[in-house]
Amino acid sequence: MAKLCRGLSDPSRLSILEALRSGSRSVGEIVAATGLTQSNVSNHLGCLYDCGLVRRDQEGRFVRYRLSDPRVETLLRLAEGLLADAARGVLACTRITDGDEPC
Repeated sequence: MAKLCRGLSDPSRLSILEALRSGSRSVGEIVAATGLTQSNVSNHLGCLYDCGLVRRDQEGRFVRYRLSDPRVETLLRLAEGLLADAARGVLACTRITDGDEPC
């Protein structure tokens, strides 16, 4: 569970997962949607793929990425709801900071 949560803990990885909520995308489309660099997106996609959170499909000369399981989208939606209810406590937390550990 801790490894899964660490996989989700990086803001860049979360923005990639958010971009994939609407359907499959190429790396270039993810770059455009997130504003991240191509190398950054590729690195984080590798991490998300290794963690089993995304899948990749070869379409001609392009690779398209998508969420690996509908439950990933459900998890993101549930986390949004929880955050909406617990935002004050999350923002006030001083023990956990953004980007504590790299992938």
